[in-house]
Amino acid sequence: EIGNYHYGQGHPMKPHRVRMTHNLVVNYGLYREMEVFRPKPVSRDQMTRFHSDDYINFLRIINPDNMSEYLRHLQRFNVGEDCPVFDGLFEFCQLYTSGSIGGAVRLNKAQNDIVINWAGGLHHAKKCEASGFCYINDCVLAILELLKHHQRVLYIDIDIHHGDGVEEAFYTTNRVMTASFHKFGEYFPGTGDVQDVGAEDGKNYAINFPLRDGMDDHSFKSIFRPVIGKIMEVYQPSAIVLQCGADSLSGDRLGCFNLSLKGHADCVEFVKGFGVPTLVLGGGGYTLRNVPRCWTYETAVLLGVDIKDALPYNDYFEYYGPDFRLHMPVSNMENLNTTDYLDNVKVQLFDILKRVEPVGVQIKGEADIPADLAVPEENEDAKNPDERMQDTERKEHPSEFFPTEGGPPTTN
Repeated sequence: EIGNYHYGQGHPMKPHRVRMTHNLVVNYGLYREMEVFRPKPVSRDQMTRFHSDDYINFLRIINPDNMSEYLRHLQRFNVGEDCPVFDGLFEFCQLYTSGSIGGAVRLNKAQNDIVINWAGGLHHAKKCEASGFCYINDCVLAILELLKHHQRVLYIDIDIHHGDGVEEAFYTTNRVMTASFHKFGEYFPGTGDVQDVGAEDGKNYAINFPLRDGMDDHSFKSIFRPVIGKIMEVYQPSAIVLQCGADSLSGDRLGCFNLSLKGHADCVEFVKGFGVPTLVLGGGGYTLRNVPRCWTYETAVLLGVDIKDALPYNDYFEYYGPDFRLHMPVSNMENLNTTDYLDNVKVQLFDILKRVEPVGVQIKGEADIPADLAVPEENEDAKNPDERMQDTERKEHPSEFFPTEGGPPTTN
């Protein structure tokens, strides 16, 4: 269903890539090794565990036909250009967010050790605004769900863009450590310096590895494995969320790294090796023929299954021409990440990680999670599974949607 939504003509974000990924996974026969589940749609209340009421109400009511009535609010919530209004916007947000929250629930109940939601990973969305093609931050909401049962959660981000929305959400707590490996310097979103380490109780719990153009497999492996290995040693999380944005691949429409599928998937394989319950999410990725290749290969890696390089026939076979192979060659672009530069950043990060509290020290409890992020536990088993969910909310006049704006939305 996620592939039915469209950001608009010429927009680089194409949900169709998730449909293509699913089709390739099925035609490789990987689904036989997996348990496929359809989570129930998330409610508005679940979204407001992180996002503001005003913002969620806005996403519920906005559509291409009434945009002219909400010009001030489009600007206020940063919706319009990078994050356009399109038909079914709120339902689209519900779909990808349901997969991530539903996956976290399954990990909490120990029903699975690894859960994949390639439609998720929209890591830029903020509490009160859209950002970078992202509207609802499913990563944050999934982590909040995991925090119901896990004292420490590690978030790892290998998207070429900094995982700013997730870092910001947990910047002042030590119950979540964020680790982002990203292009830095005159590049969206412009955050993620090595010196950005968190604040208050979260100081030293935000790890950033800023990178330059041309990052290749060898260089990425030389930093990812030792940094994540050290984090696992000192932080010892009981759950992991791994965001696998495919825009760090060679040849991405918006990217400037030079990773192969194997180089990208090496991160996935390394994290899997720790045997910690893991939620694997998608993210960026804007060369349509390459994203399904990447996420299908990483599905196989997570399953421990070898798949052939020759692509099986599938509904989108013509997209993968002229070679019709899974693996793609990388470019000959220069790698501006010198060994000295990477070693210097590693030294700085290892120094930061020395200051992380040892595992024996009592970590802050749920009541100390900042920004009202604590999530009440729900007794799912007590609910009647045959009872239709009802929207019991009072129908509000539009003027009640945005009380901080001093009245109803203006009509132009």
